[in-house]
Amino acid sequence: MKRLIALLVLVVLGMGSSVSFAAGSSPESTGAQIGTGVGSMVGSAVYFPFKASFCVLGGVSSGFALLFSGSKAAEKVANTTCRGTWVISPQVVAGNQKVNFTGKTR
Repeated sequence: MKRLIALLVLVVLGMGSSVSFAAGSSPESTGAQIGTGVGSMVGSAVYFPFKASFCVLGGVSSGFALLFSGSKAAEKVANTTCRGTWVISPQVVAGNQKVNFTGKTR
């Protein structure tokens, strides 16, 4: 429980800086900024464990791909599973950016 609270505190502190950055350049109301900030925090707290699990499974799969198919296939698997969006930003919540769960292969 203490670890979860510590993680949420870190996420809140990290999102606070991005919300204040957005405040200088966007004409949104304070309520909208608070809403997108809170949505970003909650969305990241839910999304991050799924993305991290996907990346870990991709790393394991990449190891098998290296053994059976070579380094090009392993790199493709690792890039696909571990690249992409890791944090739900306020811009994503506002609809200005999209979430890429998988990364683009080279």
